[in-house]
Amino acid sequence: MLESLLQALQFSPDNIPLKLQVSKLYAQQGDFKNAELHLIEIIDLDSKNTEAKFQLANCFYKQNKIPAAEVLLEEITKNSATLSHLELLCHCQINQKHISEAQETYKRLLEIDPNYTNESFDSSLKVMPSQSSQSFVDEDGLSFLKKPNASFDKVGGMDEVKNEISLKIIKPLEHKDLYKAYGKKVGGGILLYGPPGCGKTLMARATAGEIKANFISVGINDILDMWIGSSERNLHEIFETARQNNPCVIFIDEIDALGANRTDMNKTAGRTVINQFLAELDGLEADNDGLLVLGATNAPWYLDPAFRRPGRFDRIIFVAPPDEKAKAEIFRIHLANKPTQVIDYVALSKASKEFSGADIQAVIDKAVEKKLEASFKDGIPKPLTTKDILKSIKKTKASTKEWFASAKNYALYANDSGLYDDILTYMKIKK
Repeated sequence: MLESLLQALQFSPDNIPLKLQVSKLYAQQGDFKNAELHLIEIIDLDSKNTEAKFQLANCFYKQNKIPAAEVLLEEITKNSATLSHLELLCHCQINQKHISEAQETYKRLLEIDPNYTNESFDSSLKVMPSQSSQSFVDEDGLSFLKKPNASFDKVGGMDEVKNEISLKIIKPLEHKDLYKAYGKKVGGGILLYGPPGCGKTLMARATAGEIKANFISVGINDILDMWIGSSERNLHEIFETARQNNPCVIFIDEIDALGANRTDMNKTAGRTVINQFLAELDGLEADNDGLLVLGATNAPWYLDPAFRRPGRFDRIIFVAPPDEKAKAEIFRIHLANKPTQVIDYVALSKASKEFSGADIQAVIDKAVEKKLEASFKDGIPKPLTTKDILKSIKKTKASTKEWFASAKNYALYANDSGLYDDILTYMKIKK
């Protein structure tokens, strides 16, 4: 059959369905090199042919070209994906020990098919609670209680933020006896605020990893429920799980959606959730010693003032866009496992003015996509150069500009307590 199809191709060399069939037959025979050549020709003819790209990724995987396969699969699964696409991507990520990315891919698999099972993925990715501790487990069975392997070393720059967190969290845990002598409890609340994509979530995970604490990351959807009383119960269960497994860090992203100003609310239900949250922070009926609550928000001005009372979120830290030194480090971290030539990180840092960490990642993704297109012809990943990334920077706009345009008004005209002075300092504005 293969010989017949190859003969047919001589008369119709641009016949994509025919080429696909030929590549499949080559792959079935284990001849992945020839299958790869035909698939690259298909993609040259039709750059949007997802089936050909998936088959090419599979050929890369079979030939142990795992990084190339992963990059291709990430492109395919960016907006929509099938079980097969995500399954192969998960295998690639596990193979390269990209465990956190593989866990996210596994979650996407379970979202498509809640009954999906894979023993290999389960053993590699699911974080099971220890026999000596209880754990709040979410609906898909993945443990809610984790110990991150991140640390401050894996966070580029942000030295001032690290220092603030060290004084508030790490030192108290290292010197418990001293704190006990002064009758001061270990723990409390820290609010991280700033433009989106500047590392607030990453810093929260790194904090938990730095102190070897348990880590509970919750979003608004994990707490809020349509049934009266359920949201308050969910919130209480999360705090109880943390108390039973201290030292523990609870990280709540987009906390302004949960703790919005009560004067702006018309519904009683929203106010009762905030009241429950405040009661849990105060630890009126339980001991919060060893419990740290980290909140992150892009809009601290929407947060209820009661959250900023001493003993709750009494330390509020501005997470600014990375400076030049930090940006160079972020570029270095994101390019670490990719094929590159000698990179001028200083030049990249200077060119990416006002860029957030997320912007830098987007820049690298765009540069990779261009290199990926060039690599389809022979299947060999082409190295990224400084010039490639500088071109990508020119085509990317800093996402922080819009945030600062809004934050500037609050910092100038709604800053009686001096809460937003750090924004003015960063923007070099004298009030």
